[in-house]
Amino acid sequence: MEQRLAGGMELERYARQLKLLGEGGQKALKEATVMVAGIGGLGGTAALYLAAAGIGKLILAHEGVVLAPDLNRQILMDSEHLGMERISTAVQQLKRLNPEVEIEGYNSKIHYPGARPWVESADLVIDARYDFPERYALNRLCVETRTPMVEAAMYGFEISLTTIVPGVTPCLECLYPNLQPEWEPFGFPVLGATSGIAGCLAALEAVKWITRVGTTYAGVMHRFSSLDFACYSVRITRNPNCACCGEGGTP
Repeated sequence: MEQRLAGGMELERYARQLKLLGEGGQKALKEATVMVAGIGGLGGTAALYLAAAGIGKLILAHEGVVLAPDLNRQILMDSEHLGMERISTAVQQLKRLNPEVEIEGYNSKIHYPGARPWVESADLVIDARYDFPERYALNRLCVETRTPMVEAAMYGFEISLTTIVPGVTPCLECLYPNLQPEWEPFGFPVLGATSGIAGCLAALEAVKWITRVGTTYAGVMHRFSSLDFACYSVRITRNPNCACCGEGGTP
């Protein structure tokens, strides 16, 4: 059923972005469901700005509790929540920001095929997981369900972003086949501001995809260095022999 802007408080809350998105764009956001896989420094920032923008529903998944090393970048957490479940803390913070957003939170990693219901319920997925096994599982589920996915990642000062459209653009396995690295307990080096930039880019890409305002990075890989602000974009193509989306892979 078509959502309508409620007027009053709602129009006032989004007044500044209505000048950019129009009422049709704002309605599209209100009707949309976005799954954010991982609500750390990158995914938490993306979820924050999607909630602020008036997304209708967020589906969040992230395992574990808040630890001290998380606090240099995970802006949905704070020192008072150390040792507490990460996902419930994130949901609580987001609801404080915008009580009108419907939020489902799952204290879980991304498993195949266990995460399928979350992916199937979403109009768009943001992949903000830190390890490739989970990213591969999410990618496969998006390919199988034909759900578009914003693939956002960062390492050190480097950020990469593309939007995967199953059957149209390369999937994650096209780009990074058979990559199964070992990950340290505390993961890779990260500065909070860099993960925040990556999260903002992911949120902006999601808003553009949902509202059809501007041009997305579907079929394009964008790279950005937060150290010197150098950036470039390259066209990417599907691998016909991809084990996930190619011939003989997922139909």
